[in-house]
Amino acid sequence: MTENQNTDVLIVGAGMAGLNAARALIERGLSVVIVERENEVGGRMATRRVGPGLADEGCQFFTVRVPEFSALVESWTAQGLVYEWSRGWNDGSLAVTRDGRPRYAVRNGFVALAKHLARNLDIRLNVILESIRPVQDGWEARDSSGRTYRSRALLLTPPVPLALGLLDAGGAALADDDRQALERIEYEPCLTGLFWVEGFNGLPAPGAVQRPEANLRWIADNRRKGISPDAVVLTAQASPTYSRQLWDITDQQVLSAMRVDLLPFIGDDARIALMQLRRWRYSQVTRPHPQPFLLATGTPPLVFAGDAFAEPSLEGAAVSGLQAAQALAAALAG
Repeated sequence: MTENQNTDVLIVGAGMAGLNAARALIERGLSVVIVERENEVGGRMATRRVGPGLADEGCQFFTVRVPEFSALVESWTAQGLVYEWSRGWNDGSLAVTRDGRPRYAVRNGFVALAKHLARNLDIRLNVILESIRPVQDGWEARDSSGRTYRSRALLLTPPVPLALGLLDAGGAALADDDRQALERIEYEPCLTGLFWVEGFNGLPAPGAVQRPEANLRWIADNRRKGISPDAVVLTAQASPTYSRQLWDITDQQVLSAMRVDLLPFIGDDARIALMQLRRWRYSQVTRPHPQPFLLATGTPPLVFAGDAFAEPSLEGAAVSGLQAAQALAAALAG
């Protein structure tokens, strides 16, 4: 099937960077199409139903440091979308370490924020791109169904190895300096277990344990957090080292190993009623690109953006998307 779909800017990825960029580009009068390989928007802003409860399975909270993002968060707070969850975490003892900096969560889970940002945008879900190539006056992306998407400019927000793979498949050459800068970006994997626990009153307030050196570096109680009123569902994130150790075994084997590490926190009387696993191959960015985006040279307008640029966080992805949109708009205007 061949079907050309033309737009000013094609955005690959409907996460925080892509959604923010799309809104900023539309405000500048440009047409935008977003393609997303998953069946739901959000990227790392992912929330899953587990039994009768909900659990954030990607991003767990966010902080605010820069004015660009602060303005967005103020608006989301006023609309009742986000709220302050805590100003510190438990370290496995009963004491909570506070540093005074608010950590925010999203009412009904992070995917609710993604859906809010996605409203009224032209987003194509379940689109598996196979290649992207430069063409006269822009770019052409081809998906697994044979559809083609043509655009004057391109914004790539997936993990950089995946973005480079799409360009390589289309024979799109990047300048050596650009390619080398992108290949310097490094990621760590993260295995995330979701556990519906019965007979357990939940973790102590505020409902999260952070232990960077432990097998399970993060454990969050989604009921205590405020997004799962009908059940205690715990989100357990494995450390990068533990994730690599377990990566090649089955989901059930991973969950069984994580369950052993979780038992000291829930006690012998609690019962794990359901376990689910999410694999994030490109999770924690350990070596980001130093700038909020990369504008490619020697190609039609092309920008790489996302949480691998400047600040590896939800805030960083939001700012990256905004600044990428500004750069693309300027490139198209020039």
